[in-house]
Amino acid sequence: MKIELKNLTKKFPNRNKKIKTDVVAVNDFSFEVPDGELVALLGPSGCGKSTILNMICGLETPTSGQIFFGDDDVTDVPAENRGVGMVFQSYALYPHLTVRENIIFPLQNFKGDAKLSKEEMNRRALEVAKLVQIEEYMDRRPKEMSGGQQQRVAIARALVKMPKVLLLDEPLSNLDARLRLQTREEIRRIQRETGITTIFVTHDQEEAMSISDKIAVMEKGVLQQEGKPQDVYDDPVNLFVAKFLGTPAINVFTGKIRDEWLFIGDDRICRVEGANNRPVYVGIRPEGFVLSDEGALHCKLDAVEVMGRDTSVVSEHPALTGAKTIRSIIPSESKVDTSKDEVRFDIKPFKMDLFDINDEKRLIFRGEDIK
Repeated sequence: MKIELKNLTKKFPNRNKKIKTDVVAVNDFSFEVPDGELVALLGPSGCGKSTILNMICGLETPTSGQIFFGDDDVTDVPAENRGVGMVFQSYALYPHLTVRENIIFPLQNFKGDAKLSKEEMNRRALEVAKLVQIEEYMDRRPKEMSGGQQQRVAIARALVKMPKVLLLDEPLSNLDARLRLQTREEIRRIQRETGITTIFVTHDQEEAMSISDKIAVMEKGVLQQEGKPQDVYDDPVNLFVAKFLGTPAINVFTGKIRDEWLFIGDDRICRVEGANNRPVYVGIRPEGFVLSDEGALHCKLDAVEVMGRDTSVVSEHPALTGAKTIRSIIPSESKVDTSKDEVRFDIKPFKMDLFDINDEKRLIFRGEDIK
Protein backbone atom coordinates (compact mmCIF):
# COMPACT_ATOMS: atom_id res chain seq x y z
CA MET A 1 0.00 0.00 0.00
CA LYS A 2 1.56 3.28 -1.12
CA ILE A 3 1.07 6.23 1.26
CA GLU A 4 1.10 9.78 -0.03
CA LEU A 5 1.00 12.86 2.18
CA LYS A 6 0.12 16.09 0.37
CA ASN A 7 0.82 19.46 1.97
CA LEU A 8 -0.06 18.27 5.47
CA THR A 9 -0.27 21.01 8.09
CA LYS A 10 -1.30 20.60 11.72
CA LYS A 11 -1.80 23.51 14.10
CA PHE A 12 -2.62 23.39 17.81
CA PRO A 13 -3.94 26.21 20.02
CA ASN A 14 -1.16 27.88 21.97
CA ARG A 15 -1.18 26.89 25.65
CA ASN A 16 -0.07 30.39 26.51
CA LYS A 17 -3.40 32.20 26.31
CA LYS A 18 -1.61 35.53 25.97
CA ILE A 19 -0.27 34.38 22.60
CA LYS A 20 -3.07 34.21 20.04
CA THR A 21 -1.13 32.52 17.26
CA ASP A 22 -1.37 28.73 16.94
CA VAL A 23 1.54 26.34 17.35
CA VAL A 24 2.45 24.81 13.98
CA ALA A 25 3.46 21.20 14.68
CA VAL A 26 3.64 20.14 11.02
CA ASN A 27 4.11 22.65 8.23
CA ASP A 28 3.19 21.88 4.59
CA PHE A 29 4.61 18.36 4.72
CA SER A 30 4.58 16.37 1.47
CA PHE A 31 6.05 12.89 1.31
CA GLU A 32 5.53 9.51 -0.36
CA VAL A 33 6.04 6.08 1.17
CA PRO A 34 6.45 3.46 -1.59
CA ASP A 35 4.42 0.27 -1.40
CA GLY A 36 6.05 -2.41 0.76
CA GLU A 37 8.94 -0.28 2.03
CA LEU A 38 10.08 0.64 5.54
CA VAL A 39 10.48 4.39 5.87
CA ALA A 40 11.74 6.29 8.93
CA LEU A 41 10.63 9.74 10.05
CA LEU A 42 13.70 11.09 11.78
CA GLY A 43 14.28 14.24 13.77
CA PRO A 44 14.73 15.70 17.27
CA SER A 45 11.99 15.55 19.88
CA GLY A 46 9.17 17.98 19.13
CA CYS A 47 9.79 18.14 15.36
CA GLY A 48 6.34 16.76 14.45
CA LYS A 49 7.13 13.09 13.73
CA SER A 50 4.52 11.58 16.03
CA THR A 51 1.93 14.15 14.96
CA ILE A 52 2.34 12.96 11.36
CA LEU A 53 1.93 9.36 12.49
CA ASN A 54 -1.22 10.27 14.41
CA MET A 55 -2.66 11.97 11.32
CA ILE A 56 -1.89 8.93 9.16
CA CYS A 57 -3.67 6.57 11.55
CA GLY A 58 -6.59 8.95 12.14
CA LEU A 59 -5.97 9.95 15.76
CA GLU A 60 -5.41 13.56 14.65
CA THR A 61 -7.18 15.50 11.91
CA PRO A 62 -4.99 17.66 9.64
CA THR A 63 -5.59 21.39 9.70
CA SER A 64 -5.05 21.23 5.95
CA GLY A 65 -3.68 18.79 3.39
CA GLN A 66 -4.54 15.26 2.31
CA ILE A 67 -3.59 11.66 3.11
CA PHE A 68 -3.83 8.96 0.44
CA PHE A 69 -3.61 5.19 0.85
CA GLY A 70 -3.02 4.10 -2.72
CA ASP A 71 -5.54 6.08 -4.77
CA ASP A 72 -7.96 6.49 -1.85
CA ASP A 73 -8.20 9.77 0.04
CA VAL A 74 -8.44 8.70 3.70
CA THR A 75 -8.05 12.16 5.23
CA ASP A 76 -11.55 12.06 6.74
CA VAL A 77 -11.90 8.29 7.12
CA PRO A 78 -12.33 7.19 10.78
CA ALA A 79 -9.28 5.57 12.34
CA GLU A 80 -10.98 2.19 12.76
CA ASN A 81 -11.69 2.01 9.02
CA ARG A 82 -8.18 2.78 7.74
CA GLY A 83 -6.66 -0.68 8.14
CA VAL A 84 -3.71 0.58 10.16
CA GLY A 85 -1.70 -1.23 12.84
CA MET A 86 -0.04 0.96 15.47
CA VAL A 87 2.79 0.13 17.89
CA PHE A 88 3.52 2.62 20.66
CA GLN A 89 6.63 3.35 22.69
CA SER A 90 4.87 2.25 25.89
CA TYR A 91 3.78 -1.19 24.53
CA ALA A 92 0.23 -0.47 25.86
CA LEU A 93 -0.41 -4.12 26.76
CA TYR A 94 -3.22 -5.17 29.10
CA PRO A 95 -1.43 -6.45 32.25
CA HIS A 96 -4.28 -8.74 33.35
CA LEU A 97 -4.43 -10.55 29.98
CA THR A 98 -2.13 -13.28 28.71
CA VAL A 99 -0.03 -12.82 25.58
CA ARG A 100 -2.61 -14.79 23.60
CA GLU A 101 -5.45 -12.62 24.91
CA ASN A 102 -3.53 -9.40 24.21
CA ILE A 103 -2.91 -10.45 20.61
CA ILE A 104 -6.49 -11.59 20.05
CA PHE A 105 -8.04 -8.48 21.61
CA PRO A 106 -8.25 -6.37 18.37
CA LEU A 107 -9.95 -9.25 16.55
CA GLN A 108 -12.78 -9.31 19.08
CA ASN A 109 -13.94 -5.92 17.79
CA PHE A 110 -14.63 -7.22 14.28
CA LYS A 111 -18.35 -7.11 13.48
CA GLY A 112 -20.73 -8.35 10.79
CA ASP A 113 -19.16 -10.27 7.94
CA ALA A 114 -15.68 -9.57 9.34
CA LYS A 115 -16.45 -11.29 12.66
CA LEU A 116 -14.14 -14.25 13.32
CA SER A 117 -14.69 -17.53 15.10
CA LYS A 118 -12.72 -18.32 18.24
CA GLU A 119 -10.77 -20.94 16.32
CA GLU A 120 -9.83 -18.46 13.59
CA MET A 121 -8.74 -15.84 16.15
CA ASN A 122 -6.52 -18.40 17.88
CA ARG A 123 -5.08 -19.50 14.54
CA ARG A 124 -4.19 -15.93 13.57
CA ALA A 125 -2.73 -15.20 17.00
CA LEU A 126 -0.45 -18.24 16.82
CA GLU A 127 0.57 -17.36 13.28
CA VAL A 128 1.77 -13.85 14.18
CA ALA A 129 3.29 -15.09 17.44
CA LYS A 130 5.46 -17.44 15.40
CA LEU A 131 6.37 -14.57 13.07
CA VAL A 132 7.67 -12.47 15.98
CA GLN A 133 9.05 -15.57 17.76
CA ILE A 134 7.02 -15.49 20.98
CA GLU A 135 4.82 -18.56 20.44
CA GLU A 136 6.25 -20.26 23.55
CA TYR A 137 5.06 -17.38 25.77
CA MET A 138 1.38 -17.36 24.77
CA ASP A 139 0.11 -18.13 28.30
CA ARG A 140 2.34 -15.63 30.10
CA ARG A 141 1.30 -12.19 31.25
CA PRO A 142 3.28 -9.06 30.29
CA LYS A 143 4.90 -8.65 33.72
CA GLU A 144 6.51 -12.08 33.28
CA MET A 145 8.31 -10.99 30.11
CA SER A 146 11.30 -8.80 29.24
CA GLY A 147 10.91 -5.42 27.55
CA GLY A 148 11.95 -6.84 24.20
CA GLN A 149 9.43 -9.67 24.47
CA GLN A 150 6.66 -7.24 25.41
CA GLN A 151 7.49 -5.14 22.36
CA ARG A 152 7.13 -8.24 20.20
CA VAL A 153 3.70 -8.84 21.70
CA ALA A 154 2.74 -5.26 20.78
CA ILE A 155 3.95 -5.83 17.20
CA ALA A 156 2.04 -9.14 16.99
CA ARG A 157 -1.14 -7.42 18.21
CA ALA A 158 -0.75 -4.79 15.47
CA LEU A 159 -0.09 -7.44 12.78
CA VAL A 160 -2.90 -9.81 13.70
CA LYS A 161 -5.45 -7.48 12.07
CA MET A 162 -3.59 -7.90 8.77
CA PRO A 163 -3.20 -4.14 8.38
CA LYS A 164 -2.46 -2.35 5.13
CA VAL A 165 -0.02 -0.08 6.96
CA LEU A 166 2.12 -0.58 10.08
CA LEU A 167 3.06 2.49 12.15
CA LEU A 168 5.79 2.32 14.79
CA ASP A 169 6.12 5.26 17.19
CA GLU A 170 9.53 5.21 18.96
CA PRO A 171 9.12 1.46 19.56
CA LEU A 172 12.64 0.86 20.90
CA SER A 173 13.09 3.78 23.29
CA ASN A 174 12.38 1.76 26.45
CA LEU A 175 14.89 -0.99 25.66
CA ASP A 176 18.53 -1.24 26.67
CA ALA A 177 21.22 -0.97 24.01
CA ARG A 178 21.57 -4.71 23.31
CA LEU A 179 17.83 -5.33 23.17
CA ARG A 180 17.38 -2.27 20.98
CA LEU A 181 19.82 -3.63 18.42
CA GLN A 182 18.21 -7.07 18.48
CA THR A 183 14.65 -5.77 18.26
CA ARG A 184 15.32 -3.39 15.39
CA GLU A 185 16.79 -6.29 13.41
CA GLU A 186 13.63 -8.26 14.18
CA ILE A 187 11.43 -5.39 13.02
CA ARG A 188 13.29 -5.31 9.72
CA ARG A 189 12.97 -9.07 9.33
CA ILE A 190 9.24 -9.00 10.08
CA GLN A 191 8.65 -6.12 7.68
CA ARG A 192 10.46 -7.92 4.88
CA GLU A 193 8.58 -11.17 5.49
CA THR A 194 5.16 -9.50 5.58
CA GLY A 195 5.79 -6.84 2.92
CA ILE A 196 3.63 -4.38 4.89
CA THR A 197 4.28 -0.70 4.18
CA THR A 198 5.81 0.53 7.43
CA ILE A 199 6.55 3.96 8.89
CA PHE A 200 9.02 4.03 11.77
CA VAL A 201 9.29 7.16 13.93
CA THR A 202 12.53 7.72 15.84
CA HIS A 203 14.96 10.39 16.99
CA ASP A 204 17.81 7.85 16.86
CA GLN A 205 19.57 8.30 13.53
CA GLU A 206 21.50 5.04 13.91
CA GLU A 207 18.22 3.11 14.16
CA ALA A 208 16.76 4.92 11.17
CA MET A 209 19.79 4.45 8.94
CA SER A 210 20.32 0.79 9.79
CA ILE A 211 16.90 -0.64 8.87
CA SER A 212 15.15 1.86 6.58
CA ASP A 213 14.71 1.81 2.82
CA LYS A 214 14.22 5.57 2.97
CA ILE A 215 14.43 8.30 5.60
CA ALA A 216 12.80 11.70 5.98
CA VAL A 217 14.66 14.18 8.20
CA MET A 218 12.51 16.80 9.93
CA GLU A 219 13.07 19.96 11.92
CA LYS A 220 10.36 22.13 13.51
CA GLY A 221 7.59 20.48 11.51
CA VAL A 222 9.33 20.97 8.16
CA LEU A 223 10.74 18.25 5.91
CA GLN A 224 14.44 18.99 5.47
CA GLN A 225 15.52 16.09 3.26
CA GLU A 226 14.40 12.66 2.11
CA GLY A 227 16.17 9.79 0.37
CA LYS A 228 18.09 6.59 0.89
CA PRO A 229 19.93 6.69 4.24
CA GLN A 230 23.45 6.60 2.78
CA ASP A 231 22.59 9.23 0.16
CA VAL A 232 21.29 11.63 2.81
CA TYR A 233 24.38 10.98 4.95
CA ASP A 234 26.77 11.59 2.05
CA ASP A 235 24.92 14.55 0.53
CA PRO A 236 23.16 16.57 3.25
CA VAL A 237 21.24 19.54 1.89
CA ASN A 238 22.07 21.74 4.86
CA LEU A 239 24.07 21.94 8.06
CA PHE A 240 21.19 20.71 10.24
CA VAL A 241 20.93 17.41 8.34
CA ALA A 242 24.71 17.01 8.33
CA LYS A 243 24.88 17.50 12.11
CA PHE A 244 21.89 15.29 12.87
CA LEU A 245 23.19 12.24 11.01
CA GLY A 246 26.32 10.44 12.08
CA THR A 247 27.88 8.97 15.24
CA PRO A 248 30.18 10.53 16.30
CA ALA A 249 28.71 13.74 14.91
CA ILE A 250 30.24 15.67 12.05
CA ASN A 251 32.97 18.15 13.08
CA VAL A 252 32.08 21.72 12.08
CA PHE A 253 34.64 24.49 11.62
CA THR A 254 34.45 28.11 10.54
CA GLY A 255 36.49 28.50 7.40
CA LYS A 256 37.05 30.81 4.46
CA ILE A 257 37.80 30.54 0.78
CA ARG A 258 40.60 32.87 -0.25
CA ASP A 259 42.29 32.99 -3.64
CA GLU A 260 40.70 29.66 -4.57
CA TRP A 261 41.99 27.90 -1.46
CA LEU A 262 39.99 26.64 1.52
CA PHE A 263 41.36 27.70 4.90
CA ILE A 264 40.37 26.44 8.34
CA GLY A 265 41.83 29.05 10.64
CA ASP A 266 45.36 29.54 9.36
CA ASP A 267 45.55 26.03 7.88
CA ARG A 268 45.35 25.82 4.09
CA ILE A 269 43.36 22.64 3.46
CA CYS A 270 42.72 22.20 -0.26
CA ARG A 271 42.20 23.99 -3.55
CA VAL A 272 38.70 25.07 -4.65
CA GLU A 273 39.16 26.37 -8.16
CA GLY A 274 36.73 28.99 -9.39
CA ALA A 275 35.25 29.68 -5.96
CA ASN A 276 34.59 33.23 -4.82
CA ASN A 277 36.22 34.56 -1.70
CA ARG A 278 33.73 33.93 1.11
CA PRO A 279 33.37 32.64 4.68
CA VAL A 280 31.98 29.09 4.99
CA TYR A 281 31.20 26.40 7.51
CA VAL A 282 33.32 23.32 6.94
CA GLY A 283 31.88 19.97 7.99
CA ILE A 284 34.26 17.00 8.21
CA ARG A 285 32.98 13.53 9.05
CA PRO A 286 34.99 11.69 11.76
CA GLU A 287 36.11 9.12 9.18
CA GLY A 288 37.30 11.91 6.88
CA PHE A 289 40.61 12.50 8.70
CA VAL A 290 43.86 10.95 7.48
CA LEU A 291 46.72 10.91 9.97
CA SER A 292 49.84 12.44 8.39
CA ASP A 293 53.05 14.01 9.69
CA GLU A 294 52.72 16.61 6.93
CA GLY A 295 48.93 16.99 7.20
CA ALA A 296 47.28 20.29 6.35
CA LEU A 297 45.15 20.55 9.50
CA HIS A 298 47.11 21.24 12.68
CA CYS A 299 45.31 20.18 15.89
CA LYS A 300 46.15 20.09 19.58
CA LEU A 301 46.18 16.46 20.73
CA ASP A 302 44.00 15.71 23.77
CA ALA A 303 43.57 11.94 23.87
CA VAL A 304 43.71 8.70 21.90
CA GLU A 305 40.98 6.12 22.49
CA VAL A 306 41.57 2.63 21.06
CA MET A 307 38.26 0.97 20.13
CA GLY A 308 39.38 -2.34 18.64
CA ARG A 309 39.21 -2.05 14.86
CA ASP A 310 39.31 1.78 15.00
CA THR A 311 41.07 4.49 16.96
CA SER A 312 39.37 7.70 18.07
CA VAL A 313 41.62 10.74 18.20
CA VAL A 314 40.35 13.58 20.38
CA SER A 315 41.85 16.95 19.52
CA GLU A 316 41.19 20.69 19.44
CA HIS A 317 41.33 23.45 16.86
CA PRO A 318 40.57 27.18 17.35
CA ALA A 319 38.23 27.23 14.35
CA LEU A 320 35.98 24.44 15.69
CA THR A 321 32.37 25.54 16.34
CA GLY A 322 29.79 24.11 18.72
CA ALA A 323 31.63 21.11 20.17
CA LYS A 324 34.67 21.54 22.37
CA THR A 325 36.71 18.79 20.75
CA ILE A 326 37.25 17.14 17.37
CA ARG A 327 36.60 13.41 17.11
CA SER A 328 38.52 11.70 14.32
CA ILE A 329 38.13 8.00 13.53
CA ILE A 330 41.24 6.43 12.00
CA PRO A 331 42.22 2.77 11.37
CA SER A 332 43.74 1.01 14.36
CA GLU A 333 46.96 0.36 12.43
CA SER A 334 47.56 4.14 12.23
CA LYS A 335 49.73 4.97 15.21
CA VAL A 336 49.46 8.36 16.93
CA ASP A 337 52.60 9.72 18.56
CA THR A 338 51.19 10.60 21.99
CA SER A 339 54.49 12.13 23.07
CA LYS A 340 53.67 15.16 20.91
CA ASP A 341 51.18 17.91 21.72
CA GLU A 342 50.17 18.27 18.08
CA VAL A 343 48.48 15.90 15.64
CA ARG A 344 48.14 16.63 11.92
CA PHE A 345 45.59 15.44 9.39
CA ASP A 346 44.91 15.53 5.69
CA ILE A 347 41.22 15.58 4.80
CA LYS A 348 39.34 13.24 2.44
CA PRO A 349 37.49 15.63 0.09
CA PHE A 350 34.48 13.29 -0.28
CA LYS A 351 34.04 13.33 3.52
CA MET A 352 34.03 17.12 3.71
CA ASP A 353 31.11 19.48 3.03
CA LEU A 354 31.00 23.26 2.79
CA PHE A 355 27.96 25.26 3.92
CA ASP A 356 26.89 28.83 3.32
CA ILE A 357 27.58 30.89 6.44
CA ASN A 358 24.18 32.62 6.26
CA ASP A 359 21.49 30.12 5.26
CA GLU A 360 23.60 27.02 6.13
CA LYS A 361 22.76 25.31 2.83
CA ARG A 362 25.40 22.97 1.43
CA LEU A 363 27.58 24.27 -1.35
CA ILE A 364 28.30 21.88 -4.21
CA PHE A 365 31.74 20.54 -3.45
CA ARG A 366 33.31 17.38 -4.79
CA GLY A 367 37.01 16.73 -4.93
CA GLU A 368 38.45 20.15 -5.68
CA ASP A 369 35.36 21.70 -7.28
CA ILE A 370 32.98 24.16 -5.68
CA LYS A 371 30.15 26.26 -7.13
